Amino acid sequence: MPSATFALYPRARARTAAAFAGAALLLAGCQGGSAPGGSPSATNSTTTSPTSSVSVSDASPSPTASPAYKPADATGKAQNVPVPVMPELAKENSKAGLEAFIGYWYATFSYATETGNLGPWMDTTDTAIPVAAAYKEAVERNYAQGRWMVGGRISTPVVDVLWADGASIQEAKVQVIQSETSYHNADGTISSESTPASNIAEAVFTKFTEGAWQVTDNGMIVG
Repeated sequence: MPSATFALYPRARARTAAAFAGAALLLAGCQGGSAPGGSPSATNSTTTSPTSSVSVSDASPSPTASPAYKPADATGKAQNVPVPVMPELAKENSKAGLEAFIGYWYATFSYATETGNLGPWMDTTDTAIPVAAAYKEAVERNYAQGRWMVGGRISTPVVDVLWADGASIQEAKVQVIQSETSYHNADGTISSESTPASNIAEAVFTKFTEGAWQVTDNGMIVG
């Protein structure tokens, strides 16, 4: 564990982070047509050039619309949730790269809380640390036996990377805004008291190892 510049308090008791919403794009179809040929230029000719055409069957097929995203509500779980995609910049060992990575990292945890799928988040997190283990347990608990969560959308409008050249651990301060979250049983009933909306500052500690960033610790800044 790094020696923290900040006093930290685990956010895990909040039990949830948010979700990145997405909308399906409806793409326009392709059109087919025909192109007539011209008559020959020779004077007094009694022949004409054959007419050319493009068969509709030769045209490219129209793309189909992606399934529409539906956020979770009191009647059921979220559907067709877009999977966060890591920006190319987030793969760089640089201040800008770390800033992009941290935004992606919060998006993966948002995706996990909305779907119960922890895979992308675990790929970028040292899950051996107590805080990460608590986050993982919270998501798994709230999706066990058909349960789900509603709300908890998160945004990170400010990511302040405290870059230190040559340091093995890089730090950042992040503004984390989260909406209210409610918890539902498989039958739709409320399973526990909701988590109120919050606007807090968090510290995130990271390292660049084997060509990729990994979060090694994080928590709420209390001092």
